[in-house]
Amino acid sequence: MAEFIYQEPFPIQDDKTKYRLLTKEYVKVVECDGRKILKVDPKGLELLSKEAYADVSFYLRAAHLQKLRNILEDPEATDNDKFVAYTMLLNQTVSAEGELPTCQDTGTAICIGHKGEDVWTGADDAECIARGVYETYKDRNLRYSQVVPFTMTDEKNSGTNLPAQIDIYGGKPGMEYEFLFITKGGGSAN
Repeated sequence: MAEFIYQEPFPIQDDKTKYRLLTKEYVKVVECDGRKILKVDPKGLELLSKEAYADVSFYLRAAHLQKLRNILEDPEATDNDKFVAYTMLLNQTVSAEGELPTCQDTGTAICIGHKGEDVWTGADDAECIARGVYETYKDRNLRYSQVVPFTMTDEKNSGTNLPAQIDIYGGKPGMEYEFLFITKGGGSAN
């Protein structure tokens, strides 16, 4: 029999993403039974979710935008390559103004979380994240395309873009709470 070897499924090597600080509120380190615990106020999860879904719907990372710009300056790029890059940059300019999202089919909100064993919220984290989804879709111009089945043949648009798919995994050592926020077209999700 082969020897047991464990490896993270998708290890992140060198994350060069530039993140922005939303707030210093909602989190603090407390001590409990001689152990340091990261205490997260549930309102912080809601705020994070709301901002994350707005960001993934309306903005691209600066590094991605730079790659598109590089295509425009690449002497080996075809006219078609340059047209597509230019059109994507124009689309992103409209999207960054906040009225129309990058993609019109913003259907299913998906959140994958990895919660360290030393993180405490005292709440139903999925409910807090779902409230952030609800607030984003209510306040921003995003499409309600979540369809809920009632029978094998009857279904109806939920009108709120809920339920969201929220998967939170726990048990990793440490005080980190990692998130991946995704929007997936509602048509393909159904």
